[in-house]
Amino acid sequence: MTTQQLVNEIKRKKSFLCIGLDVDLTKIPQHLLKEEDPIFAFNKAIIDATHHLCVAYKPNTAFYEAYGIKGWKSLAKTIKYLNEKHPEIFTIADAKRGDIGNTSTMYAKAFFEDLAFDSVTVAPYMGKDSVEPFLAFDDKHTIMLALTSNQGAFDFQTKTVDGKELYKQVLETSKSWKNSENLMYVVGATKAEYFTEIRKIIPDSFLLVPGVGAQGGNLQDVCKYGMSENVGLLINSSRGIIYASNNENFASEAAKKAAELQLQMSVILN
Repeated sequence: MTTQQLVNEIKRKKSFLCIGLDVDLTKIPQHLLKEEDPIFAFNKAIIDATHHLCVAYKPNTAFYEAYGIKGWKSLAKTIKYLNEKHPEIFTIADAKRGDIGNTSTMYAKAFFEDLAFDSVTVAPYMGKDSVEPFLAFDDKHTIMLALTSNQGAFDFQTKTVDGKELYKQVLETSKSWKNSENLMYVVGATKAEYFTEIRKIIPDSFLLVPGVGAQGGNLQDVCKYGMSENVGLLINSSRGIIYASNNENFASEAAKKAAELQLQMSVILN
């Protein structure tokens, strides 16, 4: 999917909502455990109920890898279902990969070619040769960690090195990498006061913003400081939507929560 196609979908749906499909078998409705594939059954129900309200889905791969080969098969079935039924929706493999060049190439092939995701999250700590292999794929996007929403972000990301915060150096350096136009960035919603400075460095790049909802991030603040001319935001909500209910009406309750966010977004976009 191209960036312009994503922008067109945002305008069409009046939404820049991303729904995180982070499936924990201890939290899903118990009646689903009788299904042959409870994880896929849960995801399918959520997708069927919310696809008209969001522009992206983001499975965090840890929630699938934890269940071994069965979990990986559930992930593959989920992305195949999305690509076949809703090809207009942007898909994000939240895997936070990154390694030496040949290893990163294999990671990229796993998510872009085998599973056919539109994007994957990566960690920048190992530098250019760990990220550029992901950027080499046409119409695929690499979403690099920039400033995250967890408390530990202050351990390194905001430390000053040679008079400049480390996250700013990461952003500036990444712009020089080959095919950097395929980069997007993770910026946590709980760091809303940093968005103004971030936009000075990457004014047009898309930002994947976790932390709205359960983690306490404020949608209005994020949009006030982080929105670009082409919107440039994907606001992710996971637990606040998919676990709105653990009863048999879980999908419709998830849709209600998604609709609340989509309505706020439509007002902001008008």
